[in-house]
Amino acid sequence: MPAFAADVPAGVTLAEEQSFTYRTLDEFSSLDPQVVEDVDGSNIVRDLFEGLYNQDADGNLVPGVALSHEASADNLTYTFTLRDNAVWSDGTPVTAGDFVYAWQRAVDPELASPYAWYMELMSIENGAAIVAGEMEPSALGVSAPDDKTLVVNLSKPLPYFTKMVTHATTFPAPKWVIEEHGAQWTRPENMVSNGAYVLEEHVPKERSVRVRNENYWDNESTVLETVTTLVIGDDAQGLTRWRAGEVDMTDIPAGQYPALAEEFPDEAFALPRLCNYYFNFNLASGPEAFQDVRVRQALAMAIDREVIVDRVLQGGQFPAFTFTPAATADFEVPGVEMASMTQAERDAKAKELLAEAGYGEGGETLSFNYLYNTNEAHQQVAIVATQMWKQKLGVDVTLENQEWKVFLETRSAQNYDMARGAWCGDYNEASTFLDLLTTDSGYNDAKFSNARVDELMTEAKSSNDPQPLYTEVEQIVAAEMPVIPIYHYSTNVMLSDAIQGWPMNNVEQNWYSKDLYRVAD
Repeated sequence: MPAFAADVPAGVTLAEEQSFTYRTLDEFSSLDPQVVEDVDGSNIVRDLFEGLYNQDADGNLVPGVALSHEASADNLTYTFTLRDNAVWSDGTPVTAGDFVYAWQRAVDPELASPYAWYMELMSIENGAAIVAGEMEPSALGVSAPDDKTLVVNLSKPLPYFTKMVTHATTFPAPKWVIEEHGAQWTRPENMVSNGAYVLEEHVPKERSVRVRNENYWDNESTVLETVTTLVIGDDAQGLTRWRAGEVDMTDIPAGQYPALAEEFPDEAFALPRLCNYYFNFNLASGPEAFQDVRVRQALAMAIDREVIVDRVLQGGQFPAFTFTPAATADFEVPGVEMASMTQAERDAKAKELLAEAGYGEGGETLSFNYLYNTNEAHQQVAIVATQMWKQKLGVDVTLENQEWKVFLETRSAQNYDMARGAWCGDYNEASTFLDLLTTDSGYNDAKFSNARVDELMTEAKSSNDPQPLYTEVEQIVAAEMPVIPIYHYSTNVMLSDAIQGWPMNNVEQNWYSKDLYRVAD
């Protein structure tokens, strides 16, 4: 067995077959770094492509294509030095120009990247104007004075800028391949990538297979030969396949973590995760009743979050009264009035507010549709929440579920009354959550607009101590209630003890197959 440079402890016997197979709920949104918008797709893209920096098992930055960077005294210019041994899977050297091309592509209105707004958040010079169609992509503040130097100019200092370059949107793209194949460039037979793996097979809604990229600069340290993603749209079936040894990892069905942790103490995990779960009100074209803040407050108060996390999900989730999770780096959860009330007090206040708004007993019956993407846990949360509304407030809710890609399109197009929302941090800082509630955010699906929130979030970007600003934003959101925070995630998975190297301490749960390995039985 060869010696590996990866973190395989001395004395560990590796399995003969180095493979990892895991289950995912839905087909991913895309394998194009500048187009992908979901967590499952990003997990695959991180294997196929490599950005300037990666993350280690604790979520710290480690070199990727970039070896290092320097910031100017005013923190407006970042100069990245790229390694000279990074090449694409076809043998072409990876250059700073590949990043320039990718970043210009991400902001180009012609591509209509769902993450174009992320490049705006990075405060790259002229980014916002280009996304708005007011300037050409070539005006973006990114340049390559030579093949191994990438220079980024910001419009204002951003303390967490380097944290943002581990995100897929910022990964390089092979211009020559995209120009030849257009939208078909991500097919296995066409794709050229620069990560530790290449795409060998993709059967939509069934499976995706990636194999080691022999041209990857650190290929000698890679242990896993093959990584397979299986699309299994049912949590219970996923667990059955895990028990049969057909998959190494799967999500735990809602409510089953306690029993599985007892049965498989070394393979059932509940890990804090940088994600929130919430309900969006459609404030743009939803029911008239949703324009009344009393209605929104009443619906938020009547939900017993303890019941949802302790009895329905049972996986270590945290009841949420603020949008930003407590696991976020350097963030203190602010006090909001609703959090300090008992559930009985919330229920009484909810009835009072709804009656004031003209609904409930002696008034009109409030009715609306709730949209979620197909999944047993989402369905259970929806059923429990709507039962609480019905029993406590007399509200009639019709449930509607859609397959993931259709759901994303429907929600984005505002074709819903209320819809499930969830967000996993793109980087570990509170702005990755609170920016979603600014007027211009691409993922502000509630279409909430508050000038003070916009002002505070702009100010926070260059503040040495943004916590007071974030506290005020959270308090405004708690008062206005454009979204109803339900809970903050924990990662609930069954992971075979044969698979080692998982980044248990990375709250973003950004993982790289190149860091994993399979041990012998």
